Amino acid sequence: MFLKLGLPKGSLQESTFELFRKAGWSIKPTSRSYFPAVNDPELQVTLARAQEMARYVEDGVIDAGFTGSDWVLESGCKVKTVADLVYAKQGMRKVRWVLAVPENSKIKGVKDLKGKRIATELVGVTKKWLKENKVTADVEFSWGATEAKPPELADAIVELTETGSSLKANHLKIIDTVIESNTVVIANAACLADPWKKEKLNSLVMLVQGALNAEAKVGLKMNVMKSRLRQVLAVLPALQTPTIAELSNPDWVDVDTIVDEKMVREMIPKLIKAGAKGLVEYPLNKVIF
Repeated sequence: MFLKLGLPKGSLQESTFELFRKAGWSIKPTSRSYFPAVNDPELQVTLARAQEMARYVEDGVIDAGFTGSDWVLESGCKVKTVADLVYAKQGMRKVRWVLAVPENSKIKGVKDLKGKRIATELVGVTKKWLKENKVTADVEFSWGATEAKPPELADAIVELTETGSSLKANHLKIIDTVIESNTVVIANAACLADPWKKEKLNSLVMLVQGALNAEAKVGLKMNVMKSRLRQVLAVLPALQTPTIAELSNPDWVDVDTIVDEKMVREMIPKLIKAGAKGLVEYPLNKVIF
């Protein structure tokens, strides 16, 4: 028995493969480009476009898949969201579908879109957003190069962005956010009704989530004199509580903890000042809460 798992082909592929590597799975493309090899006989991996993943899961072509919450919403498919995983192509963050117009456009907000032409790949969600704002506009599906369409081919666009740099490079300005999106793990009812597949999927999600948690954290290890332990612990915002172990010298202890990587550059000088010695920072593969 094996779990048929869909992974996104395209912009999320590389970051997803790396996440799986840290979680313990090696996924390597083969000559059958849509069916990469994986070092787990209980997994059958299929690559599919994120836009199509929900339909394949709903139809039972695959049991579960990684895709964007935006495409699940756009598809309207009846699938179950098993987990939210906040990562994107360039970093550990959500992405946005934004309304953008040329820098010199007179369109200042959603109400100014009445009767205008909007190009986007996210047609259904955009139409729903316009309806919620009581605006009638012409929404056209864009087959690509959406940023290049205003002003000649469209008055505005709804486009996916992570940093906004591509829009700015095309002389477009963001005037509103339609929705935010992040990677999700989805499954069909049959998969979740099968005890073996459900357990396999839950175990996989736990380890992948652990690898994702580790992306923003590092381990810190240091030696501390017992007389200075209180001062050092006051600096550490430990994940749970630091691990403190006795050393061969009875006057010293080893302190081991996990912290947010972004805090380390300010924390290390404070730890040294508080009395920490032999401080070592090390990377993590997984952090499971």
